[in-house]
Amino acid sequence: HMPLVRTPMIAPTKIYDQFPTITPDEAADLICEAIRSKPKQINTRLGTFGEVAYALAPKAVDQILHMAYKVFPDSAAARGEKDPNEKASMEQVAMANLMKGVHW
Repeated sequence: HMPLVRTPMIAPTKIYDQFPTITPDEAADLICEAIRSKPKQINTRLGTFGEVAYALAPKAVDQILHMAYKVFPDSAAARGEKDPNEKASMEQVAMANLMKGVHW
């Protein structure tokens, strides 16, 4: 699972300013490692944890992800609007830090 990468594409969605992201160089390193070593899968620790958690308790993981989804409504950019004042709420910042690399 590729974590959120800080690129110009995510810039219009101001809430992503609060999200932990990886740099394009870090993303390129993940891709190069996958090409070089050809593992069955390449993942971050959080991604691996998520897979294990889902294998053990899929309903609980679905409930957690649904709750997280509800915390993050569509941004102004996703609605085709511009809102320069759009900022992340405290709940959104907490969820983003709790689930680093996961995005909706």
